[in-house]
Amino acid sequence: MEVLRSNLGRVRIPEPTNRIYKHECCISFDTPKSEGGLFVDMNAFLAFGKDYVGWNYEKTGNSVYLHIKQTKKTEDAEDRPSKKPTLLAIGIDGGFDNSEPQYEEAYQIVILPDYVTLPFPSVELPEKVRLAVDAVLLAEGAERKEQLASWTTDKKLVSKYATDLLQLDNGVVVPPVGWKCAKCDKTENLWLNLTDGTILCGRKNWDGTGGNDHAVNHYRETGYPLAVKLGTITADLEGADVFSYPEDESVVDPLLAQHLAHFGIDFSSLQKTEMTTAERELDQNINFDWNRIQETGEDVEPLFGPGYTGLVNLGNSCYLAATMQVVFSMRSFCLKYYSDQSLTAAFSMAPADPTVDLNMQLTKLAHGLLSGKYSAPVLEKDDTTSAASSPKQEGIRPRMFKSVIAASHPEFSTMRQQDALEFFLHFIDQVERMNSGKPDFDPSRSFKFGIEERLQCPSGKVAYNRRNDYILSLNIPLEKAINKKELAEFQNLKSKKAAEGIELSADEIVRPRVSLKDCLDCFSAPEEVHEFYSTALKARTTAIKTAGLTSFPDYLVLHMRKFVMEEGWVPKKLDVYIDVPETIDISGMRSNGIQPGEELLPDSDAGDGEQSTKLLANEDIVAQLVSMGFNLLHCQKAAINTSNSGVEAAMNWLLEHVNDSDIDAPISQNVQNPDIDQSKIDTLVSFGFEEKLACRALKASGGDVERATEWIFSNPSASAASDMDAATSGAAVDPLLPDGGGRYKLLGFVSHIGTSTQCGHYVAHIHKDGRWVIFNDEKVGVSKNPPLDMGYLYFFERLES
Repeated sequence: MEVLRSNLGRVRIPEPTNRIYKHECCISFDTPKSEGGLFVDMNAFLAFGKDYVGWNYEKTGNSVYLHIKQTKKTEDAEDRPSKKPTLLAIGIDGGFDNSEPQYEEAYQIVILPDYVTLPFPSVELPEKVRLAVDAVLLAEGAERKEQLASWTTDKKLVSKYATDLLQLDNGVVVPPVGWKCAKCDKTENLWLNLTDGTILCGRKNWDGTGGNDHAVNHYRETGYPLAVKLGTITADLEGADVFSYPEDESVVDPLLAQHLAHFGIDFSSLQKTEMTTAERELDQNINFDWNRIQETGEDVEPLFGPGYTGLVNLGNSCYLAATMQVVFSMRSFCLKYYSDQSLTAAFSMAPADPTVDLNMQLTKLAHGLLSGKYSAPVLEKDDTTSAASSPKQEGIRPRMFKSVIAASHPEFSTMRQQDALEFFLHFIDQVERMNSGKPDFDPSRSFKFGIEERLQCPSGKVAYNRRNDYILSLNIPLEKAINKKELAEFQNLKSKKAAEGIELSADEIVRPRVSLKDCLDCFSAPEEVHEFYSTALKARTTAIKTAGLTSFPDYLVLHMRKFVMEEGWVPKKLDVYIDVPETIDISGMRSNGIQPGEELLPDSDAGDGEQSTKLLANEDIVAQLVSMGFNLLHCQKAAINTSNSGVEAAMNWLLEHVNDSDIDAPISQNVQNPDIDQSKIDTLVSFGFEEKLACRALKASGGDVERATEWIFSNPSASAASDMDAATSGAAVDPLLPDGGGRYKLLGFVSHIGTSTQCGHYVAHIHKDGRWVIFNDEKVGVSKNPPLDMGYLYFFERLES
């Protein structure tokens, strides 16, 4: 006790604003359930596993810890029946059930360095210690506090239109059966407008099913805000699907019974005949493709050990899990954050709070995935056999990594499903920023390559434009499907069955099948660029553009553009299979700059009003937006009009201005650059920036020095590269980019099933130790039938010559 009293100065009573970690070690994946339990630093309120608490003592001198140990309770009660999921999510209320056993906790006070142990609770402990420990135990852990905060944004909200909803006294009485769309023959997916009682069909789905958009068009014509889906109304009104058009989401109508009664609907007598929007989405995904991607029904042999650790789903976090499993199967990341960097080295370099340090959390994740420490069979609940025969592993929960990587991207901090491509690009961007100025130690560099576009105008003269990228985004040319005969027969069968009112079965559906080679050829194929300003002709004309790669990266990431925007900005998913071989050769895609005999377009004259210098769109922002399927010109305008402040701002601008009458007009060429004061250029030069880069930054930022400085720091690879209309010479390949031969082997791929990238499920398949392995959250096993043709992101590794 005297040892504790002499260390009371190291004990703090936590304030309400303090973040308290007590569920997971901040430098490993040890938890209170681990053999050594968890040690909570009573000064910094950080948690450490048994093997790591000594490191914290040596670094900080903090000596007093609360030791928490959890042991599994024995359960005699019968297992609860599993409930049918109602949400397309995992690990959340209403989603797929991840039931866990119950645990009981035991506590001790431990004083380092001698690990003196005192019991808790105990009246003999100093009051300060008792108050501090009680506060820690009563507080919501920082890990769960962040999780709970994320969930609140995903619950249905009460519509602001419900309380004072206008209901027309037009004599409409809705019958209990026999509903039909007032504007077409649809008898399913019908919505009752709660203002005028009109029954209309719902939106058309991406695959052509659903309705004819009559309900949403009715809202656009009338402004009547709320509709309820007929067939979802039962005595339990909470299950009814109410949609608010102006709020653009499913909502709660607390007065639904009253609103239904206005049209003579006795909800107590109705039975459910239609799925809610969420249930329909769920049902569409628990089908052939869903099962095939997850290899459901296959007798999958579980795998354990180093490199075979699963990632527990934190609630719609499969996009993160699938992406990071593939990333940490690559040598560059394994070396940087595992082989060449120990946990103790990362911890020694980390700030006072290692939970907010990306380098520490990446190293923690790498050691968690690759060491094999957390990849061991575990006993099922009530199982008395040996753990070695169990097909399950606990896996690890990447909570702290998710929190720190999402700090600069609010969407990734929510529990909503996200786009794996967007996450990958954000992750790579953060890694590059963290290693800025240290290219030799930057693992993200292994993905980086140069893209060169060659433009030739009718004068015969050419211009070359370059940018760097991390992914090669490929359009899918459906017109080059290799199974056109089967598709034609399928369409005939579909029409015949539709006429007979018979639904197609899953095994009757035929999807287009396109070869990856055709997708790659499409990237390099000549393309017309309209309204191109030729400095040779001094006029607008049509140029021919071709594209190629100036370097071949160590790892080539191919993004299949399965999600495209139709007219009216309606997202559509291409229901298509891609024939992907396990080795490819892209040597023919190399671009070598200006060739003998080619003549470059001349530079524009300073006084040329038609080609006066304009604001430049940030190439990285434009590339990310284009990779999502948006029009190149629109993306350039969005970046310029948001001062290159970021992808999110540019996306918001796009959505706000999509219907502008001049959205497809060329970027104004007579917008003069702000008169850039030489003193502003001198100011940036005094900061250490090159004059050419300073000029470009000031042009892109409207002449504002502060914004120009932010632009430079947010574009570490920025150079004085020209825009689309400028003529540039064929400069040499960036020597900092990796390069080599054009032959690649398929290392892994991320598959997605769902109607959009913001719903559904992601799974990774990786080629390891001579076999394909499926990583489906915490489940890891031998893949018997890897769905190579269903990938969304493909990761290729360059073969050495």
